[in-house]
Amino acid sequence: MKFPSIFKTNQPHRFQITPRHYDPVKEEIHQRTERIKRELQQEGVLDTEEDDDTHYRGGSSIRGAFTKGSPIKQKPSSVFESTGMIRLIIMVVLIGGFAGYIYLGPDILYYFLYLGATVFALVALYRLKSVGTK
Repeated sequence: MKFPSIFKTNQPHRFQITPRHYDPVKEEIHQRTERIKRELQQEGVLDTEEDDDTHYRGGSSIRGAFTKGSPIKQKPSSVFESTGMIRLIIMVVLIGGFAGYIYLGPDILYYFLYLGATVFALVALYRLKSVGTK
């Protein structure tokens, strides 16, 4: 009898195997297509494939398959899409704000407000300029 508990106990993993069945008809069809393919390559009707052993039977190469579609490996198209650059900007703003508050007092908040408004205006102007040239 099991007592109720709020903790989950691990269950032993069961071994599951799916049996494979030999299909003589499929094997014969595969052998015939390979034989016909070799004959056509010898006659020159089909091109010979040198790197046939590098590809899996499914037709896709597993070598480099994970790095090709990985978003991590792609280079960011702009500076602000790079996470390292965004972290650096946030760190500089925080350290600058803290140091400015110590040296200048609450006036640094107004300086940051003016600086932010200027940067925002320049970015908006740049985007409007790039939209107009397209």
